Amino acid sequence: MKESAVKKIAVLTSGGDAPGMNAALRAVVRTANYYDIECYGVREGYNGLINGDFLKMGPRSVKNIINQGGTILKSARSMEFKTKEGRQKAYDHCVRLGIDGLVCIGGDGTFTGAKIFNEEFGIRVIGIPGTIDNDIFGTDNTIGYDTALNTAMDAIDKIRDTATSHNRVFFVEVMGRDAGFIALNSGLATGALDILIPERKDSIDELFTNFRNAEKTGKASSIVVVAEGEKLANVYELAEKTKKDFPDYDIRVAILGHMQRGGSPSCADRVLASRLGYGAVTGLMEGKTNVMAGMRSNDLVYTPIEEAIKKHNEINKDLLLISKILAI
Repeated sequence: MKESAVKKIAVLTSGGDAPGMNAALRAVVRTANYYDIECYGVREGYNGLINGDFLKMGPRSVKNIINQGGTILKSARSMEFKTKEGRQKAYDHCVRLGIDGLVCIGGDGTFTGAKIFNEEFGIRVIGIPGTIDNDIFGTDNTIGYDTALNTAMDAIDKIRDTATSHNRVFFVEVMGRDAGFIALNSGLATGALDILIPERKDSIDELFTNFRNAEKTGKASSIVVVAEGEKLANVYELAEKTKKDFPDYDIRVAILGHMQRGGSPSCADRVLASRLGYGAVTGLMEGKTNVMAGMRSNDLVYTPIEEAIKKHNEINKDLLLISKILAI
């Protein structure tokens, strides 16, 4: 590789934590070390950038973290970084340390901040998509999605044991404020009767039709997986409406919540994070900026951050049809 365009870089994790962020951090630090680039970790996201909370990092700084969930650098949502004054403070600290490249691990909000920071002050930035929702455009999967999906699947499998034993109907809410990737794939993988996601206009009548069809085939228990961002109704309201039309049903609600964001990252997430961490550093070395490192069809690609923010991965409609066919 020709001479690097950056000499000192900093790396931060921002927004919601996701399993695999530590693996990405590890890859950034060790790739930088391999290419003789100084690397600093920034504590608590953009707040640390504003407060000058930097930590010089080397290969031993990131030992034994590839298997840890969360982020050792901590994460935070920074309101001050949304102001010009806050970003000026962050820039002044970067100048003080001679930092000329920034790796930002997070989602939409993280990338928006990085883009504005680059446009105002010229420091090179590359994003790494770390969010369990899998809603970032420019990569087949985001860091943390596979682990969260497997966590949800494992929990729903356990809930099914109870549903089957007591002939119950369970409404299970999974994470996904604006995206139904976890709901759709975990629902398909666990044989859910119905899957409700924000990307599709769902109908209470269609849900009730599915219950009636299930009765006709002799189904005595059912699982309905609901994304937290479902527009039809929240999971409690759905259970209440179902009880009115099906008074004989023994209905329960389970909200999986933040357990989906924690835990040791899966093999897929560790490998993805390692590849993207490497790609972010080598991208900065090549002079790239205002882009996100991602994986598409198993190839490392760079997508303009503006495009990654504005566009979104689309739900696979074939999976919706398959889930309906197999839920009979």
